[in-house]
Amino acid sequence: MIPIRDHLHTRSAPWVTGSLIALNTLVFLYQLGLPEWALDQWYYLWGIVPRRLLNPDWASWYGFPGGATLTLFTSMFLHGGWFHFLVNMWSLYLFGDDVEDRLGSTRYLTLYLLSGLIAGLSHALLFGDSTIPTIGASGAIAGIMGAWLTLFPRARIDVLVPLFIFLQIWTIPAAFYLPVWFLSQLLSGTLALAAPGFSGVAFWAHIGGLVAGMFLTPWLSQLATDRVSQSMPKPERVEPAHARSARDTSTGAARRVRVVFPDAIVQGEQVYVFRPLHQR
Repeated sequence: MIPIRDHLHTRSAPWVTGSLIALNTLVFLYQLGLPEWALDQWYYLWGIVPRRLLNPDWASWYGFPGGATLTLFTSMFLHGGWFHFLVNMWSLYLFGDDVEDRLGSTRYLTLYLLSGLIAGLSHALLFGDSTIPTIGASGAIAGIMGAWLTLFPRARIDVLVPLFIFLQIWTIPAAFYLPVWFLSQLLSGTLALAAPGFSGVAFWAHIGGLVAGMFLTPWLSQLATDRVSQSMPKPERVEPAHARSARDTSTGAARRVRVVFPDAIVQGEQVYVFRPLHQR
């Protein structure tokens, strides 16, 4: 099943998502211009090499420069070919705008980077003796997918389903698609642990990223809610003016006349007037 669109509508432009796609595109275009030997060096220098990351003495012996920790971030912007690049960028485009719209740009970027960091560490810790560089944005994007499922559990997505020689579009709940995707990664990751040469895909980076996204999203979402609450207009207390006494000339009894204010809450003898909120 290949996701092709969702049924959500955003209220703001996804500037961070667009910038991430643009940055990944620029780096990939640069890679295309490198000769094969230089591209291999590029992957080893800026990709995650688990043994280099976890064994500095080994890395120094084999001539790796310092800064192995930095590769946890730089590896997110490298890709191994057109298919790898296009699948990742499409997934980021499809799921990223909705999450960015809900969390806000800063928290969304934080989620992306932290998910990618945790994804890279998950792979490195499980395959600590590996000397093969790991590259790609899929761990960070898996975090965005986990956030999307957490924020929009009832949303539906359209998927392209190949049936023999025919292609069909099905609309399915996100609560079905993403768990199925997670289970497929878990199964493949388990096979990769049992047989390290099973595949060249870093399945545990995907798993780590997805789990990180699901756990980080409630916290980041709460920060977004708190920020909105703090930006709400605060009530301004004014002098009592909502009632006045008037003499009923026919009965001679005093009565209260209630005055209604627009955008105000009357409580007891006080009036709380709310001023309009200006956003920028």
